[in-house]
Amino acid sequence: MSIITVDMINYALVAILTAISVTWVLLIRSMLITFRDSPFLDRFTPRPHHNPKVSVIIPARNEEGFIERCLGSLVNQDYENYEIVAIDDGSEDRTGEMIKKIAQDHPKVKYVLAGPKPEKWMGKSWACVEGYRKASGELLLFTDADTTHSKNTISLSVSHLLSEDLDALTVIPRMLCLDWWTKITLPVLFTCLHTRFSAIRVNDPSKKTGYFFGSFFIIRRETYSKVGTHEGVKGELVEDGALGKKVKESGYKIKMVRGEHLVEAIWARDVVTLWHALKRLMTPLYIQSATIALGVFVAVLFLLFMPFPILVYATVFEPASQSFAVLFMASLVTSGLVYLASLVDAVKGLGLAGRYALGAPLGGAIIVSGFASGIKNAKSSRAVTWRGRTYSVADTVQNPVNF
Repeated sequence: MSIITVDMINYALVAILTAISVTWVLLIRSMLITFRDSPFLDRFTPRPHHNPKVSVIIPARNEEGFIERCLGSLVNQDYENYEIVAIDDGSEDRTGEMIKKIAQDHPKVKYVLAGPKPEKWMGKSWACVEGYRKASGELLLFTDADTTHSKNTISLSVSHLLSEDLDALTVIPRMLCLDWWTKITLPVLFTCLHTRFSAIRVNDPSKKTGYFFGSFFIIRRETYSKVGTHEGVKGELVEDGALGKKVKESGYKIKMVRGEHLVEAIWARDVVTLWHALKRLMTPLYIQSATIALGVFVAVLFLLFMPFPILVYATVFEPASQSFAVLFMASLVTSGLVYLASLVDAVKGLGLAGRYALGAPLGGAIIVSGFASGIKNAKSSRAVTWRGRTYSVADTVQNPVNF
């Protein structure tokens, strides 16, 4: 390959890295604004309101390691008028037994055994609908079995929703990272998710962005019914996000607030669930549009990962020509911005030690590989595995929450 050709390639890479650097500057700026300006669950102007009955609905499948802690954080809330509907979604472990035992000691807890999941239903949507059918509350609070709540989360969420005349309210939890792989991967991934699905975007009526965190969203029963309940998103792999999107698109007033100091949830439990969670983000997008999915994949590849191998390449050949020197500086700046973004999100968003941001190159590689696997296996009979169940989505219609 001639020197001229190499120089052309190098300067083309410089142009790409310059665009990536500008994107990272904008993302970091957006992230900082989001952390600064997002509203909080416990910061609002309370107004007089009644105290409607709240049904806390908890779908649980194979959650023996988490369900006791979750229910323990809910049975002694400072809000009086509520019930807890815990659904055993065909668990293969002791989840059902544990719910039954807790229900015997706490009358607010209602044990529900979900019926067989019908065909074409994905994830926890069926269990949520089964819980809804047994619930009697005017307000429905959906949460996950691996989520824990401070003593005043129900009272705060009810007062916030009613004081501001909302139809639905979702809370950003503290995402707990249980293993090293998740700790180096989530800071990289969430730099994109924090900006794309920020409270500022969700709360802006002029934006189409709607989103619910499955770990905590409270919704009026009438609203939930009118948008078709979880049955309306039964084929979605990311059902909570899709439901939030549907509620906002239907013209209802939703709000996203920060509650990291009040609610804690788990995004991935180990490297295996992390891998499947990454696949779960990309698979529905590919089913909806292969072109869009591939475009997103290429963007993520260059945004999160490519600056690092390019930096290695430029470092090795830097003395060869001026184009390598320029490429070295461009890749060094871009890689530094990736580290900076990961550091900001690790510390401000996830509450992790800043040292985990040093794993950004490996975290980016894991994300890219997970997305690639999601695309590769999107139309297979075993596209996604979640909570011990394997799903095929090849013949489903997906309306995913794009990022």
